Amino acid sequence: MRTDSTKYTGFTGWIDPPDDVQPALDGDLTCDIAVIGGGMGGMAAALRLAERDQDVVLLEAEFCGYGSASRNGGQIAGAPGGDLRMLSLQSPKKMPVMARLAEHAGRYVEDLIKRHDIDCDYVANGLVWGAVSPLMMLRVRTQAAILRAFGGGGTVGSREELGLPAGFVGGMRESIGGMLNPGKLARGVRRALLASPAKVFERTRVSDVRRTGGTVEITTPHGTVRAGKVLLATSVYGGEWDITPKNLATPLYVIEIESEPIEPERLAALGWTSRSGIITQHQLMTHYRLTERNTIVCGVRKAQRGQTYPLPDRVPDPAVVRDMGKDLANRFPSLSDVAIERAWGGWIGISPDWLSVAGQVGDNVFYAMACNGHGLCQVPYVTHQLADYIVDGEMSDDLAGIWSDASKYSSSMSLLLRPFVLRAVWGLDRFNDFFNGSRTRARRALRRGRREGS
Repeated sequence: MRTDSTKYTGFTGWIDPPDDVQPALDGDLTCDIAVIGGGMGGMAAALRLAERDQDVVLLEAEFCGYGSASRNGGQIAGAPGGDLRMLSLQSPKKMPVMARLAEHAGRYVEDLIKRHDIDCDYVANGLVWGAVSPLMMLRVRTQAAILRAFGGGGTVGSREELGLPAGFVGGMRESIGGMLNPGKLARGVRRALLASPAKVFERTRVSDVRRTGGTVEITTPHGTVRAGKVLLATSVYGGEWDITPKNLATPLYVIEIESEPIEPERLAALGWTSRSGIITQHQLMTHYRLTERNTIVCGVRKAQRGQTYPLPDRVPDPAVVRDMGKDLANRFPSLSDVAIERAWGGWIGISPDWLSVAGQVGDNVFYAMACNGHGLCQVPYVTHQLADYIVDGEMSDDLAGIWSDASKYSSSMSLLLRPFVLRAVWGLDRFNDFFNGSRTRARRALRRGRREGS
């Protein structure tokens, strides 16, 4: 696909920035609870705390919904992400908790949309673990069996049964979830938060968080917040401060691309009748989805490792965008002449065990790390549960199942996701694509469709 006129941004292509950015903190204040981070996690926590009549302050470096909250692919998942074969060996006791938590998280976001009347183009058409070859279909069946063993659910089927595009062999559709516009979702939650009693300060970058006596002192460029308790809802960005548990998040830069609008008849010819989002079962997954504006959004495929804090502001690498455009042309050969209209990207965090984690440092600093590239639902659900725990001191079963009091985590994930390893994994995925014939299969499906159409 053509990338010569692609527009690059560090924000998102789903929505424009808000025109009512809130004033930055100017001066000193005190509060009972401070939430740092205005993504889906931070907004959900602050909104819940405000609903519980808590004196809560939220601090956000840009504006609420700026980061991965609105930069992602907009998939509402109802199952744990990642390689379940590896995770079941690595964390067998945690997997039943995660299967239950993922389903609860999907329902939570669906309820959040209804409760706050958020128009975000949500369609509950499931999320498919897609296979582009018979070998990958074997992996799908294996992962589906593992998910069922841990109490999760989904429907395994062929391409025709699941309504997937020609060129896919089949997959498994999750039992909960679907597709939405994540920018509109984040904007709707932000609107609800601003209408609540919570005090929200945007354009307020936190430079340090430290304990002073029985309170936590939060330093910003133009003022200081002293809070009785603090919730770190910063995803990967909390690595800048000493108070954040070491190795809590490994930073990866991921990219989303979006095609120009495509004629409805050309999209119909793909055979993508379910319009379900698809996540491939590569080692580094690629996801594809149709949008309400008749475009195709594709994401990840190749991740880039962040090395130092603070993480730099950046826009997508044109070479990676060209590679992603090439992949789209291979996956959907009938659309190879279509242009990539925009590309955006940003930092996500990978937790120490690639599963959701929440915890506490001392008696007044709480944290959550629940993204891992599959966390649009899990992030706000976990922080909502964490908010209730901060107020009541009583922990839900889901929160207890992922709880940790660690102030430091193993560096194994950081070592595993080194740049040369990520490059090697990308190469292995491309090697497997070449030898399993996925590109050839897509082109054969295109020729077969043309013959049947004539």
